[in-house]
Amino acid sequence: MTNPVVHFEIIGTDPSRLQDYYRELFGWTYELGGTVSAQVSEPGRYGVVVAGLNGGVGGGPSLRAKVLFYVGVDDVEAALVQAEELGGTRVFGPDGVPGKLVVGQFTDPEGNLIGVAGVR
Repeated sequence: MTNPVVHFEIIGTDPSRLQDYYRELFGWTYELGGTVSAQVSEPGRYGVVVAGLNGGVGGGPSLRAKVLFYVGVDDVEAALVQAEELGGTRVFGPDGVPGKLVVGQFTDPEGNLIGVAGVR
């Protein structure tokens, strides 16, 4: 068995703005609270994502923006368009094999690289 993704984090200098961005883009909700480490997020600014995959969005002014993961979507092009409309920047896509796997990438307002994947 390979090592599955068990957690993801999106860390930036303005956690509230990032949480709002992903709430609008993917419909994510959060449970705000503390953090395991000050290296990850300032206390009280880390939002655990309430979704099927274990992850969180946090950070603070002293932390460097970082992330990379793929989010499953129904329509890669539509997700990329929406990401741009919300202030993100398309890096590439959609690209791949229609009917099998199609991917794209964008950067969010903090410059984090995010992937989206679907089967269209």
